[in-house]
Amino acid sequence: MTPSAPSSTAMLARLVAHRTVSSDSNLALIDDVRRYLESYGVASRLVPNADGTKANLVATIGPAVAGGAVLSGHTDVVPVEGQPWATDPFALVERDGRLYGRGSSDMKGFIACALAAVPALVHAKLQRPIHLCLSYDEEIGCFGAPHAIELFGRELPQAALCIVGEPTMMRVVVGHKSSWVNRVAIVGREAHSSAPHLGANAIVYMGRFLAFLDALQAELRAKGSADAVPGVSFDPPWTTLGIGLIHGGTAANIVARECALTWEFRALPGANTEAIYAQAAAKIAELDAAIKKEAPEASVSMTRYAAIPGLKPEIDGPAAKLALALTGANRTETVAFGTEAGQFQAAGISTVICGPGDIAVAHKTDEYTTRDQLAQCDAFIAKLADWASRPA
Repeated sequence: MTPSAPSSTAMLARLVAHRTVSSDSNLALIDDVRRYLESYGVASRLVPNADGTKANLVATIGPAVAGGAVLSGHTDVVPVEGQPWATDPFALVERDGRLYGRGSSDMKGFIACALAAVPALVHAKLQRPIHLCLSYDEEIGCFGAPHAIELFGRELPQAALCIVGEPTMMRVVVGHKSSWVNRVAIVGREAHSSAPHLGANAIVYMGRFLAFLDALQAELRAKGSADAVPGVSFDPPWTTLGIGLIHGGTAANIVARECALTWEFRALPGANTEAIYAQAAAKIAELDAAIKKEAPEASVSMTRYAAIPGLKPEIDGPAAKLALALTGANRTETVAFGTEAGQFQAAGISTVICGPGDIAVAHKTDEYTTRDQLAQCDAFIAKLADWASRPA
């Protein structure tokens, strides 16, 4: 007997209950979704990470032909530690017309709508497939999605377009900046603070690199218009640098032996990202040579932790045209945050971002979405099913 179809709100409560912080496994959620799909006769396949602690899930509803649409969403959420939530962040709570819970907006709301639509999609006479793609580790570098994207055109029919359901208030987004995350490690030589000339202070050298980044940001801001894409605007309209994490030293009376920094830059589509990285690498080499003069065993190094491609605007692309038609909107937008959309685009799949919820409340205390946002997404996916039911 086929189970009754759940509402998107009920499905969201089910998803929020899974604690899928990026530092933890997402397998309990993936197994739950897999069993749910099986109850409607939908087969799925898992694409695990290297150690098997996390997995992507990919499922296809409809005929195994090219030209379908992908509904893509990440299952991981950001941590809640240190945030004074009014209620349990992993239990969906409705209060004052809002649905509170970690991931309710970013981005389990979209996944909930896609899963709630499964019974209707199964019974629809689809002429083109709708693929579900749920990924892991988006929040820490979009590491999971590429392994699922590889299936399209290889083991699965090539999709024509992709909708990434990040929270955009159901507006159609056609572009975002690329994101490059880098780690700098400086190892100097410790000494008593009364004799600093006997050591090599890693924090001091990191300060010089921070000064370099500050100057580089000013340079990138000044030339922002040169990297802009005609007819497309970003906020802010320049390539930005971010300094997110720094740690160094052990005590006030010890010359610091180590200092580590995590920094990123988010580049406009027209920016030369390799040139930006090369400038930073040249500064690292300069600092490495300088610190070795004080302490031959010392070092300054930089590694690239993550590289997330930007989404290049394709205002007249298949995904943008369809999304505009389904939402009734008459214009497209861009966003500052990164997604796996650029990874789908790089694989030859026309991609836009469109999903329920507001990015302004994502990652924050008492993150929420609304029933109205879920209803708009439900209607969007129902119209997508109508599109997929028509001959290609």
